[in-house]
Amino acid sequence: MSEQQLNNLIKMLDQIIANNLHHGDDDKVTDVAADHLQKFWARSMKRQVIEYANQNPRGLSELSRQTVKKLAGNAKSTA
Repeated sequence: MSEQQLNNLIKMLDQIIANNLHHGDDDKVTDVAADHLQKFWARSMKRQVIEYANQNPRGLSELSRQTVKKLAGNAKSTA
């Protein structure tokens, strides 16, 4: 995956979170964002963002890290 593709995934992740901040509670925001990623992102996109978060957690915002952690947990339970 190119750096540009990865940057696009991170940007989309941040936008999804920003679009759900109206939920107020961080836990709810990350639940909704993780659910969105699980439903609408391709398996390869999810895998790439999970791998990135594992290798470079400081490259993501706190809410993004929480969302990806939930996504990774969901991916394991549905595998």
